[in-house]
Amino acid sequence: MKGYRILRNRVLSDLEANLPKTLTYHALEHTLDVLNVCNQYIKREKIPYKERYLLKAGAIVHDMGFLKGAANHEEVGAGMAEIILNDLGMNQRDIDVIKGLVMATKIPQNPQSHLQRIICDADLDYLGRNDYPEISQKLFQELKNMNVISTAKQWKDLQINFLKAHKFHTPFAIKNREPKKQIWLKKLLDS
Repeated sequence: MKGYRILRNRVLSDLEANLPKTLTYHALEHTLDVLNVCNQYIKREKIPYKERYLLKAGAIVHDMGFLKGAANHEEVGAGMAEIILNDLGMNQRDIDVIKGLVMATKIPQNPQSHLQRIICDADLDYLGRNDYPEISQKLFQELKNMNVISTAKQWKDLQINFLKAHKFHTPFAIKNREPKKQIWLKKLLDS
């Protein structure tokens, strides 16, 4: 895809340099994790050439709205991505697909296409992985930094409600991430 490397380098270096340090979860590491999980889907599902670049571009830009703030970061990020993608000479149809991928990650997730289902599951892949405790700790710290929550009890209740409401969308995640997510939920309920 024309301009993919430029997009990747520009956005990732912007995130690394300019994301607030208070974002302990929505940091560069999260974007790289989502990109990595999308790459795993690309290999596993043998996603066609053009779609793989749209998905990877979506993963790279999906949280760039945090550069401007947490409020409506998906809408803001989709607008920021459109400007960059236009600069790179991408056609409007592909830009709209990428903006749709960004918007699909908004909670509660409601993906409308196969690529949207993949990015949604990639965005929250950690919920069903062994590194859930460490990653959820980063989100707890971020929400405390933003004064969204202040106590461990508020965090536990938020996590329980989130895990109960969350649904994976792809057959892979339903089979391979949902069981572990249920284990984490049970541990929270039993603690």
